[in-house]
Amino acid sequence: MGKTVTINGRQIGKRFPVYVIAELSANHNKNFDQAVELIKTAKKVGADAVKLQTYTPDTLTISSDDDLFCIKGQTPWDGQTLYDLYKDAYMPWEWQPKLKVTANNLGMDLFSSAFDSSAVSFLENMGVPAHKIASPEIVDLPLIKKMALTGKPLIVSVGMASLLEIKEAIQVARDAGARQIILLKCTSSYPAPVTEMNLRTIPDLLGKFGVPVGLSDHTLGSIVPTIAVALGACVIEKHLTLSRDIKGPDSAFSMEPEEFKCMVDSIRMTESSLGKIYYGASRSEMASLRFRRSLFVIKDMRKGDIFTEDNIRSIRPVNGLPPKCLNELLGRKAKRDIKKGTPLEWELVD
Repeated sequence: MGKTVTINGRQIGKRFPVYVIAELSANHNKNFDQAVELIKTAKKVGADAVKLQTYTPDTLTISSDDDLFCIKGQTPWDGQTLYDLYKDAYMPWEWQPKLKVTANNLGMDLFSSAFDSSAVSFLENMGVPAHKIASPEIVDLPLIKKMALTGKPLIVSVGMASLLEIKEAIQVARDAGARQIILLKCTSSYPAPVTEMNLRTIPDLLGKFGVPVGLSDHTLGSIVPTIAVALGACVIEKHLTLSRDIKGPDSAFSMEPEEFKCMVDSIRMTESSLGKIYYGASRSEMASLRFRRSLFVIKDMRKGDIFTEDNIRSIRPVNGLPPKCLNELLGRKAKRDIKKGTPLEWELVD
């Protein structure tokens, strides 16, 4: 196990550029051309990969009006049944191989969240380069095992999961042969409140499990993913829509293209600013070294005059002796006449 994962030749980890995933989710609105346009847009705004969701309403739930199957709890989908929501939101499976070709032709990876065993088999036939486990499915250990047995990298969202549940999921995956795992911190509410993101969990997950860690983000805006990158996230997943005016199950908490591009730009700037552990003057600081303080003669002095705090002082620029030498100089005599503004050097000291 290591802190680097490779997806389709792209290395993902602390030392590499952040891997940005555009989540299409239900923003295709059952329109194939719109799905294609979303992928093209994802490329334009800087995404490295596109993620789909592979399920049908019948692979996720059953058709029932029973209260158990009705959505409530201040979600964007309150009042619908689970079956009706998934029927409205799912992407037809026959589109997905075609969309993969579209993404690959644009130089992007495409993979999907599988929600049952049949979806894993379908995606394997598609030749996806990785598998994604959605947050609610982290407790479906047989599904995780099925994905792990493919030998493909696993991306695991950990929204709602306890530490024990995360450990169990990783152990099942590793026991089934998974050698490349990425964990995504996630808050599974839509939209997610910024105050509940708990981004300090990102470095903690990295320390506990020793695998690359990222963020699957449902907040509004780009500040949270930007901060996540500063804390060590090497993957960012965010919903993309062509426009929030195109109403759909996920549009309200999805990013529009210009917002997504600004997020990617912010991520790239953030990762560039992180740099490396370094002490001393950087290349751009070299010219500023002259503005350091040093010891200068600030009044005309004659040979034999005594150095005092009245005639030498620590001032800018840096040409003279360092300020730490001041006490050593006080009380000693000038070796020759010295003009005001002369940098103080030992050769001037008797």
